[in-house]
Amino acid sequence: MKRWVLIALLVLAGPALAQERRETGLELVLLADASGSIDAEELAFQRQGYAMALTDPRVVAAIEDSTYGTIAVTYVEWATNTAVVADWTIIDGPEAARGFADALLGPPRRAVGRNAIGGALLEGKRLIESNDIDAPRAVIDFSGDSIGNSSGPSIAAARDEVLAAGITINALPILRPEDGRRAGADLEAEYARRIIGGPGAFMVTAESRATFAETLRRKLVLEIAGPEAARRHAAR
Repeated sequence: MKRWVLIALLVLAGPALAQERRETGLELVLLADASGSIDAEELAFQRQGYAMALTDPRVVAAIEDSTYGTIAVTYVEWATNTAVVADWTIIDGPEAARGFADALLGPPRRAVGRNAIGGALLEGKRLIESNDIDAPRAVIDFSGDSIGNSSGPSIAAARDEVLAAGITINALPILRPEDGRRAGADLEAEYARRIIGGPGAFMVTAESRATFAETLRRKLVLEIAGPEAARRHAAR
């Protein structure tokens, strides 16, 4: 094909290609712990907690009341490797929220091994940068019960790369005082120092199984509302 014909075709295709990109108010990567400290029951419990939180009427209302009225979400489990459990979905109301929640509950576990937090953060960045979505804000919502990093890039290097790309990292440290597997009394301090970062970055702690879904709901509402709401939360 002659070069000028190819250029003409690309110019004509430009508007069509642009239309294929989806616009929304927030790109949100839910990066959930699936490392060796999380057994099968706990993995299912985490997924159910996120499903309950995302379909909570208060979360749906926060989405519908946001500037764009929609958000884009993907759910990814991390360990030595990462695995997408529910792919990018535009949530614009109860039906879409329920569809995404249902998608969380069926897939088998595919992330296994020890902690590779640095690699998980970089995978969150890659998923944001390689999708077909345009949004004014991008957030990685990282959850875990430890701060170990047994393989892959360092947490510090990965965090710096994510923040340099304009992506905010929020965190959900999971404490386990009832079963003796809590990863040190300073887990919250370590997440505050080494994980979170970016405009309005914040942390909400999951202190027990009984309050897990409610903690997630509160965190999602803050993330959807934006940096100013997060700053008010952090100042309390």
